[in-house]
Amino acid sequence: MIDLGWGEPRTRVLFDTTRRHLREPGAPRPVRLYEWEPQGVQTADPAPVVLVSHGTGGSGSGMGWLAGPLAAAGFRAVAVDHHGNDFVDGYEPEGFLCPWDRPRDLAFALDALAAERELGPIGAAGFSAGGYTAAALAGARLDTGVLHALLTGVVPLPEIPEFPGVLDAFRAKAPEGMPPAAVAAAGADLGDPRVRAVFQVAPGLGPMVTAESLAAVRVPVEIRWGGADSVTPYESDTRPYLEGIPTAAGRPLGADVVHADFIGPDPAPRAARARAEAAADAVAFFRSHLG
Repeated sequence: MIDLGWGEPRTRVLFDTTRRHLREPGAPRPVRLYEWEPQGVQTADPAPVVLVSHGTGGSGSGMGWLAGPLAAAGFRAVAVDHHGNDFVDGYEPEGFLCPWDRPRDLAFALDALAAERELGPIGAAGFSAGGYTAAALAGARLDTGVLHALLTGVVPLPEIPEFPGVLDAFRAKAPEGMPPAAVAAAGADLGDPRVRAVFQVAPGLGPMVTAESLAAVRVPVEIRWGGADSVTPYESDTRPYLEGIPTAAGRPLGADVVHADFIGPDPAPRAARARAEAAADAVAFFRSHLG
């Protein structure tokens, strides 16, 4: 792996006792944190904090291309692993079918960090499903009707490359299906008033977010995407955020940039350029809105 001078993040696992472990009955939900402390001359004390959410099936450890430059610019960048949806601990079907647990992971992490020491102004950033996660902290809400249709098979669930047959795996694990209360909770407002700004990269779940909730977002939102992205295409996934959020602005990172350019170590030249450009834009955006 290429060393870009950001250093290794501090890694630790916290446990949310209000939610269950997806693999160990009776155990609490784990939330692994990757913490990049601000480097160089500090422009604010305490430093601004940016929460970072990975894409589906990824890991906070793979978000160094975004978190590292933020830390180098004086931010405290904290990425998480979303339980059941990260490759570090392995996959569980609920981790892919219950995206509403993701913003709760970030809110839990923020509570834990705030209990340890004073925090500076707070922002959120995310890639792919992490883009939805960050937007949810600004008030974006999932459409429970769409979710119910997908989970019951009324509407075909798009194939998930990281977990083929995820719906069948869930039905085998939970023959009774998703509890109605869980689906209803999926549409809850998971906004966190502590989050002042949101940066999305190739955001996902655009078709599942309600237009009404996007119209109600009031914090600044900046969006970047790849012009050749076929995983979270502009029309279906990015456009709802960009045109639905009154405060949103954005631009493509290149006509040839694809979704996979933001995934994995040792990126090829095109991917390295796209990552560096997105990270530099995130730094400028959060400097403007968090100080």
